[in-house]
Formats: sequence, structure tokens, C-alpha cells
Amino acid sequence: MDIIEFLGQDDSINVNKDNGTSVSYFIFNEYEIHINKIAPYSVQEWHFHSKIEETILIIKGELTCRWMEEEKEKVRTLCKDEIIRVKNSVHTFANNTNEETKFVVFRFVPDGIDKREIIKKDKTVVNKL
Repeated sequence: MDIIEFLGQDDSINVNKDNGTSVSYFIFNEYEIHINKIAPYSVQEWHFHSKIEETILIIKGELTCRWMEEEKEKVRTLCKDEIIRVKNSVHTFANNTNEETKFVVFRFVPDGIDKREIIKKDKTVVNKL
């Protein structure tokens, strides 16, 4: 069995971007988790990912997502405890409020294999030694 690993801010790659976003990247062999903070009234650039899947969990504030769907721009604002599954859409994020927005991004490269049953059932209860 593997040993538990604990990571803190000092273990991440920290980047402060010109668009008002501060990111702490935790990069692993098969996935990445990063913590984003977006300053008030900041907007990220429009972009998309051809191979990466992003799932985003808002943990503080409001995050406005804009995306293109059938050549039309769509918009939705999300709040704490809401999730966005970006997939490979053309999208951007903004903080249109007076307070910092904070969210966690889970990034991975999907292989097309449905792993839901493994995820639901992979737990073995043991007696403490």
C-alpha cells in the first residue's frame, strides 16, 4: 500500500497571471488539481482544451462562465458548491463582483473508459491494526 501524501501551498507551482488570476498548480502523473483565485472584476482569456477535461468546483464567491454553443455565446454565473464540467468547449471565466472568487480545478486527460463502477466500489473496510 502507498503512504498518504500531504501537500501544502509550498508544494505547488504558484503563478500570478496578468489577467488577475492567481493559480497554485499541483501536478501529478495522471491528473492535476489547481486552486484559482480571481480578483474582483477580472476576466480570463477565451480558450479551449483539445485533450484536457476540466471540472471546476467553486469554493468562494461567484464565477461567471461564458461559452460558445452552436455559434452563440452563453453565460451562467455559479456560486459556492456548484460545479462546471467544461469538456472541450470554447470558454472564459470572470469575477464580476467586489470580492475575490476562489475555485478548484480538476484536470485530467480522459481515455474514453467508463470508470464509474470502479469509483463507486473501490473501498475495502479493514480493522485497525
